[in-house]
Amino acid sequence: MQFPESWLREFCNPPLSTEKLAELLTMSGMEVEELRPVAPPFHGIVVAEILEAEQHPNADKLRVCKVNAGGAEPLQIVCGASNARVGIKVPLATVGAELPTDDAAKPFKIGVGKLRGVESFGMLCSARELKLSDDHGGLLELATDAVIGEDIRRHLNLDDTLFTLKLTPNLGHGLSVFGIAREVAALTGAPLLKAEFPPVKPSIDDKLPVRVEATDLCGRFSGRIVKGIDTKAKTPAWMVQRLERCGQRSVTALVDISNYVMFEYGRPSHIFDLDKISGALVVRWGKPGEQLKLLNGSTITVDEKVGVISDEREVESLAGIMGGDHTAVSDDTRNIYVEAAFWWPEAVMGRGRRYNFSTDAGHRFERGVDASQTVEHIERITQLIIDICGTADTRIGPMDDQAPNVPGRQPVALRVARAAKVIGMPVTQADCEGVFKRLGLPFASAEGVITVTPPSWRFDILIEEDLIEEVIRVLGYPTLPSTAPLAPIVGRTGSETRRSTHALRRAVAARDYFETINFSFVEERWERELAGVTDPIRLLNPIAAPLAVMRTTLIGSLVQVLRHNQARRATRVRIFELGRVFKRDSSVASGPLNVAGIEQPLRLGGLAWGPADQQQWGQRDRGVDFFDMKGDLEALFAPQTLTFEAAEHPALHPGRSSRIKLNGEPIGMVGELHPSWRQGYEISGGAPVVFELDVDAALLRALPQGQPLPRQQAVQRDLALVVKDSIPHDALMAAIAAAGGALLRSAKLFDVFKPAAGSSTDLQADERSLAVRLELLDDEATLTDERIDAAVAAIVAASSNQVGARLRG
Repeated sequence: MQFPESWLREFCNPPLSTEKLAELLTMSGMEVEELRPVAPPFHGIVVAEILEAEQHPNADKLRVCKVNAGGAEPLQIVCGASNARVGIKVPLATVGAELPTDDAAKPFKIGVGKLRGVESFGMLCSARELKLSDDHGGLLELATDAVIGEDIRRHLNLDDTLFTLKLTPNLGHGLSVFGIAREVAALTGAPLLKAEFPPVKPSIDDKLPVRVEATDLCGRFSGRIVKGIDTKAKTPAWMVQRLERCGQRSVTALVDISNYVMFEYGRPSHIFDLDKISGALVVRWGKPGEQLKLLNGSTITVDEKVGVISDEREVESLAGIMGGDHTAVSDDTRNIYVEAAFWWPEAVMGRGRRYNFSTDAGHRFERGVDASQTVEHIERITQLIIDICGTADTRIGPMDDQAPNVPGRQPVALRVARAAKVIGMPVTQADCEGVFKRLGLPFASAEGVITVTPPSWRFDILIEEDLIEEVIRVLGYPTLPSTAPLAPIVGRTGSETRRSTHALRRAVAARDYFETINFSFVEERWERELAGVTDPIRLLNPIAAPLAVMRTTLIGSLVQVLRHNQARRATRVRIFELGRVFKRDSSVASGPLNVAGIEQPLRLGGLAWGPADQQQWGQRDRGVDFFDMKGDLEALFAPQTLTFEAAEHPALHPGRSSRIKLNGEPIGMVGELHPSWRQGYEISGGAPVVFELDVDAALLRALPQGQPLPRQQAVQRDLALVVKDSIPHDALMAAIAAAGGALLRSAKLFDVFKPAAGSSTDLQADERSLAVRLELLDDEATLTDERIDAAVAAIVAASSNQVGARLRG
């Protein structure tokens, strides 16, 4: 919300400086985000009138002007502006004046100059040269009643300050200059100028029939006909100035009047071209398939969840948000219909974002607009139309006001003792009553309890805590005492069998991965292709059209980060994310942290692409592969042992992906990205390797247990076992572990041999040799050759029986 300080002080003028007023508003909850002067510093600029404007003798685009600046004699000024003409009043920078530049420390000084042989004693200025706007179309033309010789800063009120407020959604009553003034009056006790709306006397009996069919959409609808106006009338300079200082450009007189009253009193309204309306207006919910071309040029399709105003032929307006192009006023318009209504906030909320735009009207209606003054605001608009666009033929119709469902406000009780406890300092009943009087909140008092009936403009007062907030913000947050908190301090330690998510992040980062944080809403394509989900959870109001569904996997987000880095020529990417995914689950009940029917588990996902290690002179670059990622996961879970079994996943390469298991339970997947998705998502270079697993499983850890050092010497034996290519490593190791018994401490694969095609070996084409190192140990006695040989023989026999292995010759 942006507005000039001078407009605010017309309604309420407390004896406070600009800075103190800004601090007061901020401390009351209406944060002043920025204070900015209307114009930069400059001096020596006065109002001047052009008396003569003749062609320069030596230049086609220059004119020699004689101007009256209030001095004894007219001044000669050479000017190149196309609109320099006799009779207009413009800003004149006199000799010695300083104009603003981009560098505030180096202003542009005006002296006596000579242009093409003709002397110039000053400079006529445009708005751009004064840094008032970017318009450089010509000289800044001033009002005809401007006083010649008056300082331009005084004439245009350029010593004003622009306030920019950052209002929270509950402060809809602050979205107008009068609303802010009402708050300032309550906070300071300064008098508030009462808003008066003298009724305009009707001169005709014409009424436009209006039928409100959807009372849950529109609670009150007011309007009147105005005929015989001049829509080509020029908007007064004072109104244009105020609109510009509110951040709103001038459009036409009728549009400017509507916008002006919206900024003044917070009431959005709409003006229809009466002659373009077919029959009666109907306020209703839309019908599926109906289309409407809006004032912004876009054509939308409405449905039964969108409110509209239609006539007997077609939809004419998007209720509470934007008017339609068909009934928009134009230069040819002579008769209009002025409408002001109360639209229920729930009926307007999110409808503009649904069509990817927002409006000032929708912003206000979805926060709540006073339903009690629709008639008064139409009276204000009508009077401005008469004053600015009125003609001798202007005729005013009677007011048509329908109120089928005006909101009623429920009383809210405030317990004084409760307020004192929540605020943290003593407050009396008289203090609370004084606050409510200053705010204009009707109340009834009983011993220790004040019952407040919220006024029509306060949609944010619903519970007792809302009233407590009003009490302390008006009394002033600086009045709160500095009180140290008093509470028992109880140390809480987590279980040693479970590490924190922060520790998990540090452990992954220690493996040379960088953490990323991504949106939980993603493109529907990612869910369909990378997760195999055809019916994801959809967002009602996505922040962008592509980000329309909730993710069920982290893989899409990680791939997108990889694409982002590749676009910036990254050569090595190792990233991870710890975040939630969202899945449909009818067994999930609603709770403080749950939504019924939606499971929200935490997942840990990672992606590696590019060289396996940082570049160095001691070894050649090697692309990261499945086994690098497998090693990272095993290190992350150590000393627990992970197992991997071949499995398929929609996002992963069918022959190079695996299910991750911990203690026999599946906890995630790891593998190369599917070649189709590498191509579809334009992933260059080698194949990225990704993993995703349940965080709960990753947080569990085994407590370390002390073991004595062995008293006997361990014995190692190496076996070269020939097995079929189809026999997985895990199956062989399981057979060895079962046969080794108590003597076998470990069995590790240290070499794989596969002969080249055509070479002479005792291995068949579908066989490979696996070299396994066995570690045997008996804590109680020294191992003899007989016991060692027997254990090795048992292992070889079991391997042969279970997986068909044989000793390599």
